[in-house]
Parts: sequence; structure tokens; C-alpha cells
Amino acid sequence: MTDTVAFRLAGQIRAASAEKLPRRAMEVARSCILDTVGVTLAGMVEPCARILRDTPGIADGAGGSLILGTALRCSMLDATLVNATASHALDYDDFTGVLGGHHSVAVVPLLLSLAEESHASGRDFLQAYATGVEAAIRLSRGVNFHHYDKGWHPTATLGIFGGVAAGCSLMGLDQGRTATALAMAASMAAGVKANFGTMTKPLHVGLANRSALLACLLAERGFTASATAFEHRQGFLDVFNGPGTYQVERMFEDWFNPWEISHDDIGLKQFPCCGSTHPAIMMALKLRREHDLKAKDIAAIEILPHGRRLRHTDTPHPKTSLEAKFSVQYVVARALLDGTVRLKDFEGEAHLEPRIRALLDRTHARPHPDMAEDAAAQWGAEVIVTRTDGAVLRARVDQMVGRGGPNPMTESELWAKFEDCAGRALPREAVAPLFERLMTLESAKDMAAVLRLTQVSGLQRSQPRRDEVVFAPPSEQDAPETTWVP
Repeated sequence: MTDTVAFRLAGQIRAASAEKLPRRAMEVARSCILDTVGVTLAGMVEPCARILRDTPGIADGAGGSLILGTALRCSMLDATLVNATASHALDYDDFTGVLGGHHSVAVVPLLLSLAEESHASGRDFLQAYATGVEAAIRLSRGVNFHHYDKGWHPTATLGIFGGVAAGCSLMGLDQGRTATALAMAASMAAGVKANFGTMTKPLHVGLANRSALLACLLAERGFTASATAFEHRQGFLDVFNGPGTYQVERMFEDWFNPWEISHDDIGLKQFPCCGSTHPAIMMALKLRREHDLKAKDIAAIEILPHGRRLRHTDTPHPKTSLEAKFSVQYVVARALLDGTVRLKDFEGEAHLEPRIRALLDRTHARPHPDMAEDAAAQWGAEVIVTRTDGAVLRARVDQMVGRGGPNPMTESELWAKFEDCAGRALPREAVAPLFERLMTLESAKDMAAVLRLTQVSGLQRSQPRRDEVVFAPPSEQDAPETTWVP
């Protein structure tokens, strides 16, 4: 059965595991891992993570794997479940347009548990991480965007295979066992976009990581799965996508040539909300800055994102803070009012502030008529503000996938975000040493020692802080031009 999809993918994963990471891939991987650890610590104080920790049988001390930002230890599987759920709790983690989701949270949490248990080196951790991202995105190239548009949550349904690839890479599993783990994951993949805006969305990520790790551990011990779990008429591809809606051979094209982690489509998040809203936020900030807009000046706001960006962010009047993260209307109104979008804007009843509700009544969104559904660039948006004096102001970007590619976050910006995020769970004096260690991760000899830098004597905060700015508005020098394409 060496010609099956699972076995062929396993061969690619084994080859990627042995391929040396070029410098750019190493640097981007390191930044993404650092960012993921930061947002995981920030998410650890969120209700979804707290509820999981309080669920009987999870954080019960029966095991040696650390739940980040706490003193709690449990089994690898349960620590992975909690850490991974926390990593996506704030929807502040990095993402890629090709996957249609979040690549790092699909692999980092399970790798942390595995690396802590095995005392893996930082360099091996980086290699396994890049291999996992490679697998998830290469697979997505064969099934998207039909898979995405159908309603699956790709971070979970495709990311699980990236988690398996990363885990098998770090564990050194052979091609046969790696193929078995992939086949098992075909039965474990789950997550529908109907649950966006609720605690179940980050739970998708927790379950995907836990399941991927379980598949690796079972395969290592000789568990079995169908060799044709992908291409069978009732297998993953036909069930999740449907006949005629995927291209198997695209999954095998150009592995690590170049590495997906170094692709311009990989972006860190500057704002703590759905990545699909970020192009519109940036254009709103541009208009505010260039025209010194105040709330009293705004008669109407029209938001025109690419249609694919709007389908899950068209929430005119969010009723919860989680819904607000998926409301392009809310985040654009917030950007125009405050000149930034902060963590505190998605806490408590910030979304119900009278001044924001008043502006939402004058805010409308529709798909951009000039941004084709099948265009290569699918991360664009235009924001049009009509002033009370009748003047019409416009700003447009045709492609902006977070902060990456030719527009990466600087080290100072990485630190600003990391300090704010990690400081929600760790004592202030513990944040800088962790940042410095993660910034030089390839030289770490033992990931268990790195993980200990995230351990505290107890939960430091029961609620997140509400008074700190995550990011100031971008400077004029860094701001994109109206038609800028990164």
C-alpha cells in the first residue's frame, strides 16, 4: 500500500524532518513559536481554559506535563488539551491564508508536551514545528478553498494532520507508523465554523492537538488504521470535501521548496481578533490618522472586504465579547473611535458601550464588488467613510495577511505584544527571561528547561487586565499606501 495518500504524505514528512531549515525559515519559525507561547499564556486566564482546568480528571496532578502559566501538571494529553485551547482562546495567534486558519496553534502545544517529556533540543523542536506547518499547508493546497467554504474549521480539520506530522517528526517515527497516525487523524478531524464566536472554537484546537498527539502515541505502539483513510470513497477527502472538489497531487508539489513557514502568506496578528478583519482595521486606522477623524465627523461607514473574509465576520451588532472578535463592523468602528484595537476591547461589556453602539448603527458591510471570488489575492478590504460635511474618504488594500512577508513585526513589536500577553499569567520579572530564551530557541539544549520558565507558584491572575494597550497605531512610515500589496 505504498501508493496510498497517507503513506506518500508520511514519506514527505520524513523527508522534511531530515531537511535542514534555511535561515529565513528558522527565523520565521522562531518568531511564530514565541508568539504562540505568548498568546497561550494570555489565553490561560480566559474562561474556556479555566473551565477545562476545573473539569474533573484533567488537571489532577497525574502526570508530569506542565500547563503553561500555572503550577499544574498532568498527563501529556490533558496538558496539550488545555494549552492548545488557551492558545486560541483570544484568537490572537498567527495565521495563513492558504490554510484558511491558524498554523502554529495546530502544532506548538502538542510539541511542547512531547519536547518536555523527551527533553528535546530547541533545534529539534524548530525542525518538527516547521515540518508540521509544511504538512498542514501542503494538504490545504489540495482541498481549499472548497474545504474552507463548506464550513469546516481548517485550523482543526487540516491542522490535526500538521500536528501529527510535527509529533511524528519529533518522535522519529518511521514512514509506516507516520502513515498510520495520519490515517487515524482522518477519523479524529472535527470542527465546524458554526461554533465561531463561542468557547467551542478554541476547543476545536485543543481537541485537534490532543487527538494528533494521541494518534502519534498509538501509532508508535503498533495501533492500526486503514491505509486508504484519505482516498477511500468514504474516506476523509470525499467525506469532508466531496468528489471532484480536491486535487491530491497538489498536496505533494514542491515540499520545502521553499518551506511553507517562510511563505509571504504567513502572518502574525497585530490585533486580538479574527485575522479576516485585519485588512479593514488597517484601512480604518489609515483614514483616522490621515484625516484626523473624530466620532462626531462620521456620518456613515461602509466596509468592503473580499467576500471570503466577510462570510464569518459579518456581525453587525455583536451580543458577546467573543462575537465581537468576529465582527468586522465592531473592530472597524473601534479602530476609528480609539485609534487602535486592544485586548480590553473584547473583555466584559466593551462591545456594548453606547458610543460604539451608536457608531455601529451607521456601519454597514458587504463583499467588495471588484475583489473576485477566485482571485489570487483574497485578503483585501476597502473602508469608505462619509463625513458629516458630505466628503467621502476611501482607503483600500488588496492583500494583507497579518504582519509577515515583507511587512514583518519588528523585535520591539514582538516584545510589546509578548510582554502584554505573557504578563497576564506570569509575574513581570519572569517575562523578559522567557522572551530572551525563545528568541534564541535554536540554542536551547533542553525544552523541559524552557518550559519551566513558564511555570509559576500558582495562578497569578483570575481575570485579565483591562487597562493596557497591546499595540499603538502603526506609524506613518509603516502604514501601507491605499493600494499597497504586501
